[in-house]
Amino acid sequence: MSGPPASGGDDGEEVRGVPRIPSPRAAADDLHPGAYRPPAPEPPKAAGRPEPARRAEPDAVPDADADSRGARPDGTDVPGTTGTDTAADTAGALAPDTNGPCPAGTDDADAERPTADGTDAAPPRADDTGTAATTAAPSHALLKSLLGAWALAACSAEETAAVEEHLGECAPCAEEALRLRDAVGLLHTDRDLDLDPMLRFRVLENCLGRRPARIPVPAWADPYDAETARLDALLRDIGDSEWHAPVRLKWFDGRAQVSRRTTVAGVIGHLMAVDGLVVGALGLDDPLGHHAPLLPAARTESFWDSADRPSTGAIREPWRDQSHTLIRTVSFASRGVAEKSVSYGAFAMPLRDALLDRAFECWIHADDIADAVDYPYAPPSGTHLNRMIDLAARLLPAALAERRRAGLAGPPRHLVAAGSPGRSLHLEVEGSGGGSWYIALDSPAAVASPDRSVAQVALDGVEFCKLMAGHVSPEEAAAGQDGDREAIRDVLFAAAALSRL
Repeated sequence: MSGPPASGGDDGEEVRGVPRIPSPRAAADDLHPGAYRPPAPEPPKAAGRPEPARRAEPDAVPDADADSRGARPDGTDVPGTTGTDTAADTAGALAPDTNGPCPAGTDDADAERPTADGTDAAPPRADDTGTAATTAAPSHALLKSLLGAWALAACSAEETAAVEEHLGECAPCAEEALRLRDAVGLLHTDRDLDLDPMLRFRVLENCLGRRPARIPVPAWADPYDAETARLDALLRDIGDSEWHAPVRLKWFDGRAQVSRRTTVAGVIGHLMAVDGLVVGALGLDDPLGHHAPLLPAARTESFWDSADRPSTGAIREPWRDQSHTLIRTVSFASRGVAEKSVSYGAFAMPLRDALLDRAFECWIHADDIADAVDYPYAPPSGTHLNRMIDLAARLLPAALAERRRAGLAGPPRHLVAAGSPGRSLHLEVEGSGGGSWYIALDSPAAVASPDRSVAQVALDGVEFCKLMAGHVSPEEAAAGQDGDREAIRDVLFAAAALSRL
């Protein structure tokens, strides 16, 4: 399309009476009707205004086609093309078409029309000082459409100011903005995206609470069932290459902390080998065979030295099958099975305590694996942690006597008859699974009594378990201490001596 012909040209006659094309109009949702008016186009020449006279050019040649341009085929004149047109004809030809569209943003009253004196009506313009008229505030619909961007902090400074001003005046939008801001908080959470390791246990606990199992797992086997399930969930999440990640196992040999380097697969093999002691006590097939050693460390070394041991993720399924078989066996067994003796070579304990010991070691080594592969891992539930600490408190008098026989602890101060109250240490464990226990100091046969307490030690529950596992040395244990220092030292070292490979 071409623009209007320039005035004053040789062939630049203007086209009169053609309807003007309206300028683009803003969306109806963006602004109030009439809040914004686009600049009006240049008005056409008003009717009745005389054309400026052209200056006659010297020696002008008359246009030979003038008559043909001003005549119709029937011989009549075309209005407005010859000098013989009347003023009325000219005015009718030049007058704008009142039936045509008005410019966008204007109504009939505001459309440009010639005034009575023949001059054009002035369009809306800036004031005399040169500043433009103030634009009206954005509409409710526009501000509502910006709420999502505002919640995501994606608005410009001007949009943010307009939205926040609107929220103070519009209750529905304020409620919507609050819901959107809460949703954004869920999108930008700082919590780990990994599933809670306790999720499976809680779901099963809730299901069994609503519909108890026909053959339930004994309560004393719950910690082992829960910890093996949590470790299995961790193993399912790691990649194939992470089974070769180095893991350093730590324990206390009676005098100092020692360690052994292995892999994730090696740790699972260690757990399966020692769990075999419980499996064998129940009459099931020992994973190491009938002639396997009884000492846990010897069993572990035998498994690690075997040529056919799985060294990758293939070890997970046999370990998990063994733990499932163990739980299923004790669930179907008679009630007296809880007191069945399980031998660890140098000592023995009832099956109920042996499974609690295995649950404790499963958690400790799962935490070792989690550290090696950078996996979030939480401590056991408070109920299970309390049972583990209670087992350690019951084992401490015998461990203290064993260290005393080896010359690693001070001699007894006041020997008493078996079953009589003797000197005691008050062990106070804080946090989840915490509680209070009294530890007999001079003899395992003596009865611990609050009346004969000579010292007190306060520890966090998880830290006390790390001490029992040999992951924290007795000197580094952050313990609140009061009373007999020698008794406190002997008990802390005896707790660390409970650990083993």
